[in-house]
Amino acid sequence: MAERPEFQQKQYEFAAHIRDPRNAPAPGGVEDRRMAIYRDLFFNNLRSLLSNMFPVLKKLHSPEQWNVLVREFMKRHRAETPYFLQLPKEFIGFLENEYSPQEDDFPFLIELAHYEYIELALSISKAENDLRNIDPDGDLLANIPVKSELTWVFAYHYPVHRISSDFLPDAPAEEPVYLAVFRQADDKVRFLELNAVSAALLDAVAANKDNLSGEELLRVLAKQIDFPDTEALIQHGKGALDEMRQLGIVIGTRAVAEGAVT
Repeated sequence: MAERPEFQQKQYEFAAHIRDPRNAPAPGGVEDRRMAIYRDLFFNNLRSLLSNMFPVLKKLHSPEQWNVLVREFMKRHRAETPYFLQLPKEFIGFLENEYSPQEDDFPFLIELAHYEYIELALSISKAENDLRNIDPDGDLLANIPVKSELTWVFAYHYPVHRISSDFLPDAPAEEPVYLAVFRQADDKVRFLELNAVSAALLDAVAANKDNLSGEELLRVLAKQIDFPDTEALIQHGKGALDEMRQLGIVIGTRAVAEGAVT
């Protein structure tokens, strides 16, 4: 392989030094005072961006710990996009695949980072709901409930939506923590904690390829989870769907096709 041109070699040395000043020497012939300007500029800009994108994560770390995490990201990760708004996704990839956990790291580090990333990702999502043939006030049991495209559901081991300086769980919850993260008409991102049954119901609404009515979905769900009282589940399910519609998680209903068996 041919050697790089000298100017290109200087560029690689410059970039390596900016990423890892302690272990990668600066390009020869450049005054350290000038290099310090670039070292500080790149690091401070990246730290500021990550601090704004992961405010809870940043707050839970001491300034020294946060600086170490940002520096590790600079040293180890090779971003695949130049867009600032994609930076949180790059940071998640770093934590999941490249970062070596430290003894004093929070056990929920990756999950909390993911939750904060999801809030940002949903706030800038260009997804839109197709409101054609949607009845916002339709009967949720007799018709086909429709989930908003701006609702994403996740299961976590930790209650990430509650984590703060005053609540730092040191072990996973006994049951999975289901969260519906959704963007409302005012563009604010909010969340709703679900139980296992309501999470399964919302998943069934989203994956309803057979265009089953709300009642049919609940009857199928009752069989799947071996619920002892199907009629009671249907009533509880209707209440859950009503709440989801009020929040904008469910945007309404589509009519069941004529001739369909309900």
